[in-house]
Amino acid sequence: MVQLLKVHGSQNSFFLLDQTQLNQTFTQLELVNLTKQLTNSHNLLNGADGLLVVSPSSQPSACGKMQVINADGSIASMCGNGLRTVGRYLAEKYQQKNLIVETDQANLRVSCQPDWAPHVKAVSVEISPVSFQQQDLPFSNLGKKELINQPVPEFAANLKFTAVAVPNPHLISIVSADLMQTDLLKQLGTQLNRPNSYFPDGINVSFAQIINPQRLFVRTFERGVGFTNACGTGMSAASLVYALTYPQNSLFNNLITVTNPGGFVQTIVHQDNNHYWIELIGNATFTHYIEVAENELHQNVIDFTKFKVKSTVENQAYQEFITKHS
Repeated sequence: MVQLLKVHGSQNSFFLLDQTQLNQTFTQLELVNLTKQLTNSHNLLNGADGLLVVSPSSQPSACGKMQVINADGSIASMCGNGLRTVGRYLAEKYQQKNLIVETDQANLRVSCQPDWAPHVKAVSVEISPVSFQQQDLPFSNLGKKELINQPVPEFAANLKFTAVAVPNPHLISIVSADLMQTDLLKQLGTQLNRPNSYFPDGINVSFAQIINPQRLFVRTFERGVGFTNACGTGMSAASLVYALTYPQNSLFNNLITVTNPGGFVQTIVHQDNNHYWIELIGNATFTHYIEVAENELHQNVIDFTKFKVKSTVENQAYQEFITKHS
């Protein structure tokens, strides 16, 4: 039997598969097929935003490797919310509090934090590398090599945008509360994730609203997914953009609370000799343990009636915690 987990970070939900359990590892095509079936809202546990795949790492310092497959089968280079849950999983597996996880573009630090509340596990993860360079996003037809807090009339009138890779590509704008209530984010996110002349690979689009000097609200239209309850790299990127564009608030190396439709996280933006990285701190919740025979996962059409599901108390504890602190 193989054990899967249903997990979430700020209610950005995933299934988690540890391939070291398997007698036969999946091909990439099989993983994409598995992801599309698992994440379908009509199948197991109302689906999810993606699949987190844990594999052995070739890096001596890393406890494991994480791959993130979006619901549409595309590959994300990073996922902050997902990394927290993978980090917790590997920390418990190897009984470590501080560890390294290999991701698509970097080996990233993970640290288990004190529980936010009973049954509400908290994990801190490193979000990096950070780049504003055109080729790292990539973008074209904007007439510049970097886009940092600048107007782009083609996207929206009277707004300024920053394009930053963390390493997932993000387009960030700090907006008013009134604009957050409109359909502009959906329209822009949809436009830039269809074939377009600006971001050929698509891009995550986030609007950030300043609640007070130490608090943001962030909503993200995520590439390959659409709207999710939260996007960890989006909240991290928004925190960096906020720190850069509001230097008077002295935000570097200080805690920022970032709320989202799924709850909240905390971020700390760091700068080392013109290099940036963000610490993302938030919940790492295991909602269900799932058992199934390995051969069932390899089927082209999966029979979900053969899955055994056991729920935990963690999601209820998280919801109560968020309600109390929102």
